[in-house]
Amino acid sequence: MRKKDDDEDDDDDDDEEEETGNNRRNVNRNRGKNVGNRGQKDTKKTGKKNEQKKEAQKKKKSSSDSQSSSSSSDAESLNEEEVAKLLENVEEKKKLISTIRNKPWRMKKRLTVLRDAQKFVEKFEGALGKGKGKKFYAYKVMMLKKWIKFKRDFENFKTACIPWEMKIKEVESHFGSSVASYFIFLRWMYGVNLVLFGLIFGLVVIPEILMGLPYGSLPRKTVPRNEENTAMDFSVLWDFEGFAEYSVLFYGYYNNQRTIGWLKFRLPLSYFMVGVGVFGYSLMVVIRTMAGNANENTSDGDDGNFNFSFKMFTSWDYLIGNPETADNKFASITTSFKESIVDEEESNKDENIHLTRFLRVLANVMITCCLCGSGYLIYFVVKRSQTFSKMQNVGWYERNEVEIVMSLLGMFCPPLFETIANLEDYHPRVALKWQLGRIFALFLGNLYTFLLALMDDVNEKLAQEDAIKNITYWTLYNHYNSSTFLNDTDATPPPLHPADVPRGPCWETNVGVEFVRLTVSDILVTYVTILVGDFLRACFVRFMNYCWCWDLEAGFPSYAEFDISGNVLGLIFNQGMIWMGSFYAPGLIGINVLRLLTSMYFQCWAVMSSNVPHERVFKASKSNNFYMGLLLLILFLSLLPVAYTIMSLPPSFDCGPFSGKKRMFDVIQETMQNDFPPFVGKIISSIANPGLIIPAILLMVLAIYYLNAVSKAYQQANIDLKKKMQMQREEEKNKRNNNTQANSVMRDLEELLPPSARNALKLQSTPNENQSTAKFGSGTTNPTSNAPSNGKKDVSAMQAPRIAITTPPAPRPGGAPMGRPHHKH
Repeated sequence: MRKKDDDEDDDDDDDEEEETGNNRRNVNRNRGKNVGNRGQKDTKKTGKKNEQKKEAQKKKKSSSDSQSSSSSSDAESLNEEEVAKLLENVEEKKKLISTIRNKPWRMKKRLTVLRDAQKFVEKFEGALGKGKGKKFYAYKVMMLKKWIKFKRDFENFKTACIPWEMKIKEVESHFGSSVASYFIFLRWMYGVNLVLFGLIFGLVVIPEILMGLPYGSLPRKTVPRNEENTAMDFSVLWDFEGFAEYSVLFYGYYNNQRTIGWLKFRLPLSYFMVGVGVFGYSLMVVIRTMAGNANENTSDGDDGNFNFSFKMFTSWDYLIGNPETADNKFASITTSFKESIVDEEESNKDENIHLTRFLRVLANVMITCCLCGSGYLIYFVVKRSQTFSKMQNVGWYERNEVEIVMSLLGMFCPPLFETIANLEDYHPRVALKWQLGRIFALFLGNLYTFLLALMDDVNEKLAQEDAIKNITYWTLYNHYNSSTFLNDTDATPPPLHPADVPRGPCWETNVGVEFVRLTVSDILVTYVTILVGDFLRACFVRFMNYCWCWDLEAGFPSYAEFDISGNVLGLIFNQGMIWMGSFYAPGLIGINVLRLLTSMYFQCWAVMSSNVPHERVFKASKSNNFYMGLLLLILFLSLLPVAYTIMSLPPSFDCGPFSGKKRMFDVIQETMQNDFPPFVGKIISSIANPGLIIPAILLMVLAIYYLNAVSKAYQQANIDLKKKMQMQREEEKNKRNNNTQANSVMRDLEELLPPSARNALKLQSTPNENQSTAKFGSGTTNPTSNAPSNGKKDVSAMQAPRIAITTPPAPRPGGAPMGRPHHKH
């Protein structure tokens, strides 16, 4: 009976639901309930009741549709306050979506909250307008989303277009940021040389090929008669002689005509301006890159605090979906921990200062002796090569002795310096800078010793040039005024073949040939060193370790480490030779572009297959300004010899675009006189007055001094501000610690109170918690907090009794019962 009554109550409830037509219920759900309840009541129903049920359902459906339409119309007719509140909620959801990564939540909760927020934004973002404005707002929101997606895709496209980005990231993940900094520097050098290649080939080489006189038309473009038989031999071409010497690769091939071709292209002026522009563009790019690196360095905060905690909890990238990328990221995090551990160990290391100073002085003395010996050896070899150049039937070693000796010094001296540097016991980053400085001094001394010896050779050729010039003039005079044609005045003598014309030594081409030889030999030595010293050594250690007497991987020879200092300095000095030699050999830039392109692939392959990470992995500096500083110095030192030859030495009389002029810079004066109005020449001459140049230089020096002082003041202000922020943070931390200690003391004191006083304190603290819950909770209120205050004292408002801890109370006087007052009579 009870079950039947319950079923009848359920039927009554369902009938009430059908009559009211509540808008929040679903028709299907109510239909299921009705069918289920009626099935429990009786299985035998008449057809009339079924028809009544269907009619009731139709009425309910129509009523629900009408009410839903009315509710939608109500949603459209929101007042301004509700629209503003909805807009605020949408903005909060957007902010949550943008900052979801920074929330300290589990990934499951992040994904759930992110999906809910995105659904909320998509549902209500377009409904904030009214009438026609609603469609425009929805269109604007859609276009904004498309624009954001386009910017994100474009950033990904730009990242994908960066050359060798994934290769460098892979190297960085396994070998650390210090090794990756070399490849980043190599990629930057490739970009700079690509621009220089475009300048020289676009404004010098291609115009000469397309509009200049062809090969064989002039003596400077023709192989001499006595060299024609061997001009195409491989040994001759390998030394860049024969046809290679009389080609567009070198200075002497270019004609001195003021204009060439139907465009009236001024080739000598273009050659001079491009030669100066190479140094100007390189200087601008290096200084701009240094300034950018300095800004990046100053913009970074002081990340020395909580370094390991940040690495532990914030290093992983949760958007990684590729297993190989995940392995690289894992290796990168491991390497960064090693770098930080080395930094921490070096900062906390105790050392014997007197022994360390003695060993460092000894190491510097030994390295200085090596530098002096290498400089003397190069000077001796260059002088000896000048003697060999005057001899005939000289062997291959004698012809290439200078390049071989310089390459061998560059290959063996850096490892020797690194062995000596182990005595100094510097931090790996500091040791790398010392190693770079010493190799820089080695290469610089070798290069300038080579240049000094080469300038002696140039002076000898200039002394020979006067005699050869007279011989050339007499040969041409005798040919066109010979006795055979003097009697017959109508006969014209045949032109003298360019290969038979005597020609001068063309010292500019000889200097260019020396630089090209030096560059090519440096490329070959570098590649052979990598192939033999790294790859074959790794193969030997890998396959012979199983059958050897000792452990080859742990002992000698072991796997090679990547030589950062040697490779960086080799790249910098190779670029210095390019800057110096490009004025005398325009094709040298193209050779260097090919060298850098192949070096990137070859060295990336070698470092991933044959090298192992350093035993003491260290972090690279935040900026590559140390590399850039060395590059800026070598750029300045490369400019000096070229500027000296342009301003002081006379050009060759029968080769090159400046032949026939006293100095190379006379082409500027010639252009000013012939192609510009006279007042322009007067203005430039007045600007070039030393009376204006010296004050301008002094003003620049003062401006540099002022800007340097201002930058130092800003740096000091930043340091002071960081100290104040750190002190404020420490004060807040101390306040929190003091509050925690005070709370623990109060809890200890509360335990000493009697039970009645302890209960009073608990009653006092409970309403405060309820009030805070009602204030900051999610809309739920506590009944105790809403109690009416009608003037009566609430228990929660009782003051906590003040407890004075004194000596124990004295015994009660006799005759007074416990718990009753003692009356005096």
